[in-house]
Amino acid sequence: MRLVLTPTRAGLYLLLLLMTACSSAVSPVPDKPDPVAANIKAYTRTWDEIVNKRKLNEFNDSNFTKDVVMHTSPKDIVGIDSARAYYANFLTGFSEIIFTIKDVFGQGDKLVKYWNFKGKHTGVFFGIPPTGKTISLDGTTLVRMSNGKIAEERDFFDNIDLMTQLGLLSPPK
Repeated sequence: MRLVLTPTRAGLYLLLLLMTACSSAVSPVPDKPDPVAANIKAYTRTWDEIVNKRKLNEFNDSNFTKDVVMHTSPKDIVGIDSARAYYANFLTGFSEIIFTIKDVFGQGDKLVKYWNFKGKHTGVFFGIPPTGKTISLDGTTLVRMSNGKIAEERDFFDNIDLMTQLGLLSPPK
């Protein structure tokens, strides 16, 4: 028996070939959640709530690991309650606070945040009586997340600039 390839048969064979090729292509993989994006979202939401909305109760085991470490000078702050007490100084020391995360990016469980803190010094701040001065302070924070929670932070900012803005030091010459 001889097979004659007519234009109609050729079209059907071509269609069959295309359908077979398409069905053997790699099927789309469902989108996996991006862990870095999820960490950035959790992190930025948490600090917006704490600083801008003045919600110290956001220092909890849903947002922070129980043994969270805040590296500060002269000693580290360890644990949720200690972190809450430390950051309470900012909220009691300053009014008119605007905390802005200017940029944040990450890799794996690590994040880097570039931020600005503005406020008016109207309360006691780490023992410093109110000066009535308005400050604008830029800084960077290195962050380690663990299972979507803040586990460790290390802040970098210019303390001399802060003290100068508060009127406690003379501007450098």
